[in-house]
Amino acid sequence: MSTSEQIELTGSCLCGGVSYSLEKPLRVHYCHCGMCRRATGSAFAVLAWVKIGELHWTGRVMPKERRSSPIARRSFCPDCGTPMTLQYDKHPREIAVHAGTLDRPETFPPTSHYGVEGRLSWAMCGDGLPEDETQEHW
Repeated sequence: MSTSEQIELTGSCLCGGVSYSLEKPLRVHYCHCGMCRRATGSAFAVLAWVKIGELHWTGRVMPKERRSSPIARRSFCPDCGTPMTLQYDKHPREIAVHAGTLDRPETFPPTSHYGVEGRLSWAMCGDGLPEDETQEHW
């Protein structure tokens, strides 16, 4: 694919009620922190970060937002419960969509690990990628 070609980046929740379009992510990473594990009910989250103005909600339902900790907010589909976004208070210009909600998640594979102090020993993925510990604490 040439650099002049643009891929339409879209995604949605499980039931399709909440959907979106977005620009190319700034970065995509695995997050192993306890907050992401609990919020997703999985061993880790995969987050695709974009500038706040580059995420456009297009569905018939708007996501519902909740405060997931003293430092962050998350959104989800109010109908099916699919986790949709994460946004840290101290970074108001960026928001992450859960990469699993992308229609073509294979387009932007993760390039690093975050929150590695919370990584489960049996969660084997992305071997050899750069690793960072969680910087956000409360």
